[in-house]
Order: sequence, then C-alpha cells, then structure tokens
Amino acid sequence: MNRPSPRLIALFCVVLATSACSLWPFRGEEAPAPVANDASELFRRLSALCGNAYLGRVVADIPENAADPYSGRALVMHVRECGKREIRIPFHVGSDRSRTWVLSQHGHALQLKHDHRHADGAADPLSGYGGDSSRIAIDAGSAQADFPADPDSRALFRRLGRPESAQNVWSIELDDGRSFVYKLARPGRLFRVEFDLTQPLAIPPPPWGAAEPAPAAAKPQRAPRAKKLR
Repeated sequence: MNRPSPRLIALFCVVLATSACSLWPFRGEEAPAPVANDASELFRRLSALCGNAYLGRVVADIPENAADPYSGRALVMHVRECGKREIRIPFHVGSDRSRTWVLSQHGHALQLKHDHRHADGAADPLSGYGGDSSRIAIDAGSAQADFPADPDSRALFRRLGRPESAQNVWSIELDDGRSFVYKLARPGRLFRVEFDLTQPLAIPPPPWGAAEPAPAAAKPQRAPRAKKLR
C-alpha cells in the first residue's frame, strides 16, 4: 500500500485548519472587537469634551519664575473647535487670550501645535511650534501622548534666540471624566497645568483672531464595536 507523501499530508493539514477557522465564530457568538487605533481613540475621547470649558491650576513650575504670568490669574481651557481631524483648544490666562493648542490626527499619529496671536489677530513670531507624537498610551480610563519638538520648531527656537526650547517635549494626559493635563518638560524645566473636568465653566470669549461663534463641531467618532455574526 502506498503511503501518502509528506507534502500531501502537509497540504491536508492546511486545508483542515482553514476549514476549522472558517467555522468560527459560531452562530450567535460575538467576534472580538477590533483593536482601536490609539491616536483615533485619544482624539475621540478629547472630542467628547467639545464645547466645554474648564478651570485649571499650575501644579508644577520648575524653576520658579519671579515674573510668573500664571500667578493670580484664572487658567481656562476651552475645547472650542472639533473637526474630524483637528481640535482647537484655546488656553486663556486671565484676560490674555493669545494661546491655542491645536491637536490634529495623521493616521496612527497625533500632532500638537501652539498657535499664538496678538489682540488684533496677527500671528506672533513665536507661533506654530510643536511636534508629532512619539508615544501614545491608552487604557480603559486614561490616555497620554508625548510630542517632542519637531525640526521646524527647533529651527524656530534657535532663530528666535531660545535654543534651550529645542529640547522641549510636550505631553497631554486625559483621565476620563476627571482631569486633563498639559505638560512641558526639558532638562531643567517642568511646567504642568491640570484642569478639573468635573466642573465645566461658562463659555469664555473667543481666542484672539478667532471667529465668533465657534464653528459647529463635527459629529463625535464612535469607538469600534464588536459585530454579532448570524
């Protein structure tokens, strides 16, 4: 009696394994939820805050600055404009409405930029700096992303006489339903401001240079859901 060749046996095993896989998931069972893109998930969670404003406080400012621009002033973030790929968050320091954080999504990465304006809406020379995400960490209750200064920002800092800022790494942290953190770190420098998400504020005036009212927000993205096969 002729025995089947090893090649024929291997082919039979592949066919058998493929057939078994095609039978799963069984009727009525839920397929596993697809793994979410971390950039999309952080963007989605932040978009859920759109339209709200929150009060913050400085929790770290090293080294201390004698001419501290934040001392004694209300620190307010306003998740003001939320598009499908960009979120704009003005950061008001008292009556100074010159600062806006701009978070955008590019595939599996995020980008954080800083838009600085004068009261007449003109861009400040030190504006448009930031970087792309080098790390995004997501779990069920929190999210964090780090943004080292990109080459254009490093060149801008050096051109404007701020070479130490070329080492900047900005971070955002979102503790779902509780707090949002903006952080700047570099050797010898740490700035961290924390916003309380449990107590929304009245909507502040628009940032300098922005239209009023804010553009309509895009419909929030939904998290991926498991599909039930029938």
